[in-house]
Amino acid sequence: MNLVAQLVQTAAENTEQNGNVTLETLPFFFIAAGVFTLLGLVALSYRNVANRHAAKAEAWAAEHGHEGHGAGHGH
Repeated sequence: MNLVAQLVQTAAENTEQNGNVTLETLPFFFIAAGVFTLLGLVALSYRNVANRHAAKAEAWAAEHGHEGHGAGHGH
């Protein structure tokens, strides 16, 4: 018997299922859900950041005129 056929036969013998595949993969679901929740919280923490510093931006614009670099704060 050649090597490839022997490997295929060995692989076929070792594919026997011993339990519920859904329950075996459930921890991966919880890990992924936790990671995505943490990433969502990080993204949510950057919400409204530009408006938190609107007073500083307006003070800078008043000091330097409105011909600034034109970036940020929706202007």
